[in-house]
Amino acid sequence: MSAMKDTIKRILPVPVLEAAKWVVDRLLILKTWPLAMLHPWRRESMSKVAALKNSHAGERCFIIGNGPSLQKMDLSPLRNEITFGMNRIYLMFPTLGFETTYFVSVNDLVVEQCSEDIQTLKIPSFVAWHARKWLKPADHLHFLYTTYYGKKFAKNAVERVWESATVTNVALQLAYHMGFKTVILIGVDHNFTTKGKPNTTIVSDGDDPNHFNPSYFGKGFRWQLPDLETSEIGYRMARDAYQADGRQILDATVDGKLDIFPKVDFTTLF
Repeated sequence: MSAMKDTIKRILPVPVLEAAKWVVDRLLILKTWPLAMLHPWRRESMSKVAALKNSHAGERCFIIGNGPSLQKMDLSPLRNEITFGMNRIYLMFPTLGFETTYFVSVNDLVVEQCSEDIQTLKIPSFVAWHARKWLKPADHLHFLYTTYYGKKFAKNAVERVWESATVTNVALQLAYHMGFKTVILIGVDHNFTTKGKPNTTIVSDGDDPNHFNPSYFGKGFRWQLPDLETSEIGYRMARDAYQADGRQILDATVDGKLDIFPKVDFTTLF
């Protein structure tokens, strides 16, 4: 199969390949669209997400990644800020002494293995519609129609949201939907010690060196290797969408490797 793909790439010009991929992406979206739009769980979530449109107009928020750099920061100033936490951020709640304002998780492997934790959270939580089989409807849960395919930046999170290989981009689209004027990233290290082919599913064989807690993706946890290139496509789209609307995304990650957003010193923000 790999040899066939390489042959096709050599034969077909790039514009044709891009056009073909665009068509395939749209067909995949159409395949999943009816259930995602008509199912009662999804319809209820659409109403709840719609009610959040511009609910934080003009405000600022912090999107907290899960990188090891969080251990280098004093996060206590965030107690009185609006925050988005992602995936297994709740492992940090006891240390923080507070919970994030919102929670986001869209990766199937994360939701499957952490469904009990996500189900019992009390904060407003946004999860992928395609991961619904591991969860039950609840007041705090919002099922988003997220897809792996079809590049876009969703200004309206009621509609389809492109994941772009990172939950951080989903959080950026949610923050835009809610009307935040300034979004500040922390813990988005954009750098992984574990290397390999992007999107490959692996099983952790020990402590996790890629996140703030060694047990984050600890021994026996199944997870996917990062696709930083696709993530950067989404980040650039987010940057451009915010700038076009007079808003901004800043990066206050300590020693982060992401170079798409303006850098800012976290300690100067309070």
